[in-house]
Amino acid sequence: MNARTDAELLLSHPQVHVSNAHLDALEEETIFILREVAAAFERPALLFSGGKDSLVLLRCAEKAFGVGRLPYPLLMIDTGHNFPEVTQFRDQRAQELGAELIVRSVEDSMARGTVRLAHPGESRNVHQSVTLLEAIEEFRFDALIGGARRDEEKARAKERIFSHRDAFGQWQPKDQRPELWTLFNTRLAPGEHFRVFPISNWTELDVWQYIAREPVALPSLYYTHKREVVERKGLLVPVTELTPAREGETVQQRDVRFRTVGDITCTCPVESLAANAQDVVVETLATDVSERGATRMDDKTSDASMEKRKKDGYF
Repeated sequence: MNARTDAELLLSHPQVHVSNAHLDALEEETIFILREVAAAFERPALLFSGGKDSLVLLRCAEKAFGVGRLPYPLLMIDTGHNFPEVTQFRDQRAQELGAELIVRSVEDSMARGTVRLAHPGESRNVHQSVTLLEAIEEFRFDALIGGARRDEEKARAKERIFSHRDAFGQWQPKDQRPELWTLFNTRLAPGEHFRVFPISNWTELDVWQYIAREPVALPSLYYTHKREVVERKGLLVPVTELTPAREGETVQQRDVRFRTVGDITCTCPVESLAANAQDVVVETLATDVSERGATRMDDKTSDASMEKRKKDGYF
């Protein structure tokens, strides 16, 4: 008998054929939290980037409330350097759901002087915190729902589902409130707010299995396509006007996909031939590097880089 290929072995893995009961339990928890936010807060909003995690959240919100009945607006903080495929998909999905979409731009913060870049080529990703806090003040949001998951990164793993932020929008890991038996303390002092993460307990594999089951439509960047890239610091950096090849670097055309999508200046693809969600499930089973570790240049500065940004008001 011929030896089985790696792909065949992965396809036979029991996690590829996920139990509906497992995904149903995750979906049920997410829907419960989304409804809890609607009941407990006066001015919540759902952070919506057009990425896979926020699209899974939207599918759960659609099941929780129905099309055209979302009880809170969608909020996008735009760096001005987002992939056009993603922003177009974001607008299309919001329109399909009949949801209010609020977009606030880092470029507007730059015009006001509240964001100042160290140099023109600096990534704007970290500066989203300023624009987000300005949007919270403008609309007096008391809860922001986000698609962060605990398996993404060390600082994310410290988050509660209902993550308290002080009057300055800052996160203090040692001051987070206990969450026992799905009982959430949602009391707020004036100026404070919560970040709420309904898919905290999902993994990247869970997300892709759910996308495959539903199915959830995604921007085309999430699946294999040909793209010019250069190798830099162990990552594949896309060659664009914002991220040109440097002297001495060799531009190559590779078959790639994005595991996560964000600011062009700090988001990298991975080599892949995965053309659909089931293919991505198989790839995800085989990987031993988190999606942020494999794709985000801005997380390479230090192990504490994300935690520092979260303390300053980041997602």
